[in-house]
Amino acid sequence: MSWIYLLAAGVLEIAWALAMKQSEGFAKPGPTLFMVVAMIGSFILLSLAMRSLPLGTAYTIWTGIGAIGAFVIGALYLGEMVTLPRVVALVLIVSGLTLMKLSVAAS
Repeated sequence: MSWIYLLAAGVLEIAWALAMKQSEGFAKPGPTLFMVVAMIGSFILLSLAMRSLPLGTAYTIWTGIGAIGAFVIGALYLGEMVTLPRVVALVLIVSGLTLMKLSVAAS
């Protein structure tokens, strides 16, 4: 169940990051309110995942999901640049997350 909580927390992290961008510096109340709610939900789910997952693993994967998701949403939805160095960075993040997950399974 902890991994499900962690995945959901990561998805909410992506949601609040996008809402923060859409709030235009907190000038738009709708996206700002959604951001706050998604942020609180993300932190609650992360804390539930941390009941049984190591801190380093949970936090690394949570931020990694957010980083990957923000990159993908930025590229697909916001038209942000997809360059070779950014793709290489994304592959390195995914590699690190995979290794982090495997290290928990091995212990």
